[in-house]
Amino acid sequence: LKGNQKVLCEEVSLFLNDEEEKKKIKQKGIYKKTREKAHGQIEIREYYQTEEIKWLESKKEWKGLKSIGMEEKTIIRGEERKKEYRYYISSLKEDIELFSRSVRGHWSVESMHWHLDVTFKEDANKTIDKRAAENLNIIRKWCISILKMIEIFRPKLSMKKKRFVISMNPAEFLEQVLAF
Repeated sequence: LKGNQKVLCEEVSLFLNDEEEKKKIKQKGIYKKTREKAHGQIEIREYYQTEEIKWLESKKEWKGLKSIGMEEKTIIRGEERKKEYRYYISSLKEDIELFSRSVRGHWSVESMHWHLDVTFKEDANKTIDKRAAENLNIIRKWCISILKMIEIFRPKLSMKKKRFVISMNPAEFLEQVLAF
């Protein structure tokens, strides 16, 4: 849920952030906690899901709505601690494993679209032929997977900068690119 569904997002966030509701969800076993180390930080994700939506006034507007959920992510980098909350409506029945995988999958797709737009300005693409547009999309995704693997000069170089560096002297990087 995002800002474009402000009332629904507020209703769901108020419900799922209530400590009593969180406790009930945990007791029912529709809660999952993961801990990962990534990008020099620790990420703790807590997933909550419930079919308890009778109270939700706007549920009639969402055909097939069966549950709501939340991802509470705590990011720890050194002494700094940051929390992020994301809220979801779902056509899934209570299944915390499926819900957590779906949430993670959703954000990997969002990340891919962001990279396609930032690195290749895909949103500005004006290709008219549908098949050509699909082919270009596949090529861009292939290029992103290669750019992720290539380390040029500095490991923290953005994909956009890597693309630029390679374009300035493609022969120098051809072996590295073709190795993937």
